[in-house]
Amino acid sequence: MLNLHELNVFVEAAQVENFSVAARRLYLSQPAVSLHVRNLEQQFGVELFQRNGRNITLSEAGKVLLPLAQQVLYNAKRLEETMMGLRGRVIGRLSIACSTTVGKYVLPRLVAGFRSCYPDVAVEINVMSRRAALDWLLEGRAEIAVVSTHLSHHDLEFAPFLTDQVILIVPPGHSWAGGQTVTPQDLRTVPFILREVTAGTYEVLAEGLAAHGMSIGELQVVLTLANAEAIEMSVEAGIGVAFVSRLAAARGLALGKVIEVPVAGMQLSREIYMVRHRRRPSTPLQQTFWDFAFAPINEPIRKMPMA
Repeated sequence: MLNLHELNVFVEAAQVENFSVAARRLYLSQPAVSLHVRNLEQQFGVELFQRNGRNITLSEAGKVLLPLAQQVLYNAKRLEETMMGLRGRVIGRLSIACSTTVGKYVLPRLVAGFRSCYPDVAVEINVMSRRAALDWLLEGRAEIAVVSTHLSHHDLEFAPFLTDQVILIVPPGHSWAGGQTVTPQDLRTVPFILREVTAGTYEVLAEGLAAHGMSIGELQVVLTLANAEAIEMSVEAGIGVAFVSRLAAARGLALGKVIEVPVAGMQLSREIYMVRHRRRPSTPLQQTFWDFAFAPINEPIRKMPMA
């Protein structure tokens, strides 16, 4: 008889093609992961992985089993949640994949409110790049994704969740901190701190500059960081100025550690989307969370304060 736990171990190992990584994610030992996989191989009479020293890749049989195992696990999860729902309980584990800013500044508040209503639910927030978050959703490793990008994909449903401004911040002692508005051309004259090229704020800034016939290459970039908090702290330290998400800058702005500077003709923003799989029916838990996220009670989260 199929062992759902062993199937889950196989799926995790198959997705990362690494027993040690799978063990860490499942809070198991590496030998335990290997044992569960061997048990499945003995049960089915086939090798599920090709082993070459410490390297593993899915065998042809493993490639056949992976989508079937994912479907079995999904159906088992949906069955449990549905039957518990008949007793009026929302229960289960929800996996959300999201980009960095959303994972740090939006989802914790949303999940806190959700769990206060449904305390039997466990939520897992996985912070990663926007592309990786959508890949997790497509692979079935997450039930919901929250990202600042929109792809044309027939399997994905994108629902606008909130609009986040991208603003220019400077340290309090900066010559621009007196309340004046600067021009896009002024941006060429100061040292800049940027996010990495794959970040949403980088993309928004590039588009905003292009609208004024400029490019990021014209800025005096002195530091590149892959973390919005690190950028805000670097601005505080006086290393340079930066365009950041208002969500990420909110605390520094409130404490007066950084100052927002308006840029004439550059009102930059990006849409944050909540995303789900179109062709994979939502479990009761997933649907309850989706409805909760867009409920009137969460208007304060979706309508973040603007300038």
